Amino acid sequence: MKLSHWMAAFFLLFQITACVTPPLAEEEALPPSDGNEVEEGEATATPLPQRQAFTPGQLIDYTARSGDTLPGLASHFNTTIKEIHEANPIIPNDASTMPPGFPMKIPIYYQSLWGTPFQIIPDSEFVYGPAQIGFDPVAYVNEQPGWLKNYTTYASGANRRGGELVNLLAQNYSVSPRLILAIIEYQTGALSGSKTDVDIENYPLGFKDTAHKGLYLQLSWAVNYLCNGYYDWRIGKLKIFDLSDGQLERPDPWQNAGSVAIQYYFARVLPQNEYKKSISPEGLYLTYKKMFGDPWAGDTNFIPGSLKQPPLRFPFLGGKSWAYTGGPHSAWGEDAPLAAIDFAPPAVVGGCSETSEIVVAMADGIISRSEPAIAVLDLDGDGDERTGWVIFYLHLASSDQIKAGVRVKAGDRIGRPSCEGGHATGTHIHIARKYNGEWIPADGPIPFDIEGWVAKNGKVPYQGTLTKYSRIVEACECSDAASQIQSEAP
Repeated sequence: MKLSHWMAAFFLLFQITACVTPPLAEEEALPPSDGNEVEEGEATATPLPQRQAFTPGQLIDYTARSGDTLPGLASHFNTTIKEIHEANPIIPNDASTMPPGFPMKIPIYYQSLWGTPFQIIPDSEFVYGPAQIGFDPVAYVNEQPGWLKNYTTYASGANRRGGELVNLLAQNYSVSPRLILAIIEYQTGALSGSKTDVDIENYPLGFKDTAHKGLYLQLSWAVNYLCNGYYDWRIGKLKIFDLSDGQLERPDPWQNAGSVAIQYYFARVLPQNEYKKSISPEGLYLTYKKMFGDPWAGDTNFIPGSLKQPPLRFPFLGGKSWAYTGGPHSAWGEDAPLAAIDFAPPAVVGGCSETSEIVVAMADGIISRSEPAIAVLDLDGDGDERTGWVIFYLHLASSDQIKAGVRVKAGDRIGRPSCEGGHATGTHIHIARKYNGEWIPADGPIPFDIEGWVAKNGKVPYQGTLTKYSRIVEACECSDAASQIQSEAP
């Protein structure tokens, strides 16, 4: 079935079923509250609901959520893409993201150690996307009575205060500033001033690593770790994690990525009894609700069904050949999401040499953000990197890179490649994609496709290939002739 026919059939089905509010299935129902509220400071929490067992291959009802993909769903429910297709023949083989609200039948194979089905926040409140428009973390922090507004430290080339640190992390990692603030408040009371025994200079978030002392480095690690959990659950890589006492836990198959990321994070930094509370209705959810209101009240379907990448050209001039030096690797920070790839000019072989070669716009758009070594190209033209498709450029030579607010056409100059802006073994440009604030993995249902060259992961980050028809180019930092690709764009 053609994709357009599938979407039309889906919308017809959705119109038929949308007028009826289905009751919660037995396996989805949560136990009623006993009315005994638990104070936020207490170490105990209401017992978390659990799933029933299922017979092998039992077909269960599932309603697709924003950002769902078949590889992710197959992993969550311990089944296969083939079995999901057989149970839902309307889904085409080339489907990328599932349409939110799409009713599905999924064969489930029960596994022990499933965690709670309680969902803490929606995915739209995890990413730095449309739901964050209009929220100013700096202004919010400055209005609070706690110590965070006066906390100052050096970060990313400047002395920054509390709200500025949160804004910096939100932009770089593309994680909601509200979520970051809620975690800070839950663990340290830094906004309300409710806790007085927090060791700000060492390990205020509980990650005891000498390379991450102080609030900013603790937060940098925490936000990176949250991203690892979020995107590894999205793609189906995260299946199980350890609690502090060594007990294993599998996220509930119905869980959403934002809630799993929070479970994954708190399991790493909190003792087990505190972990159970943190992921319960009396934990981070309650703190978030007190600060910003019910996170689910404004939930939006920010990733549409059948999402496709717009056409992109290489980030260098047409007719030029650059080396593919970095296969899929982290867009920002370490590990997941593997959303970025790297290219280097051919005249630069190792080392951080200056070059006259230029980096160009991969599509028409507007530069929504420009700061040392970084430029963000917004393809929908509204100037806001939280909406629509954007291309993230890193390692630009800051002396002559493009300014924010400039409208460009595909092929227009953005700047020059360099080693600026973080760890780099040689002069190159790092590029990654986001849609509505969510990093899009370079390899997956929506692969990085540049002039018909499609990215595939390697065995480890930075390895991998670009393939066009029968031609395959392997990523290599050596920048040799075999790693060269020529742009055919004008």
